[in-house]
Amino acid sequence: MSVQQRVTGIDWRVDSLTAGGTTLRAPATARLRIDEDGKAAGNLGCNQFSARATVDGDRITIGNLRTTRMACDKTRMDFERALARALTTGTLVAKADDAKLTLTDGDGDRVRLSRGASE
Repeated sequence: MSVQQRVTGIDWRVDSLTAGGTTLRAPATARLRIDEDGKAAGNLGCNQFSARATVDGDRITIGNLRTTRMACDKTRMDFERALARALTTGTLVAKADDAKLTLTDGDGDRVRLSRGASE
């Protein structure tokens, strides 16, 4: 099974983000879904988002995010900004197994995800 088949069409729960050597636990609402038709959507921790996405082997590129504009507490907003930056700073390398997914950007920042409860 290819990485694309193991990544697309799945509701992923964001577990944590490691950026600049610091690991942040994700708010329970943080989610990501990438569909085969090139659409990505989810929740950054406070706000919903959508974007174009390209999956090429184990490489994923997510375009500019379109988001809702709700305000949440500082911890959730800080996580949201860091996650948005990690998802959109360039090509991500995906490593997937049956229930886990790790996305790593060119700076070595990592987003760790697991299959949502509905899977």
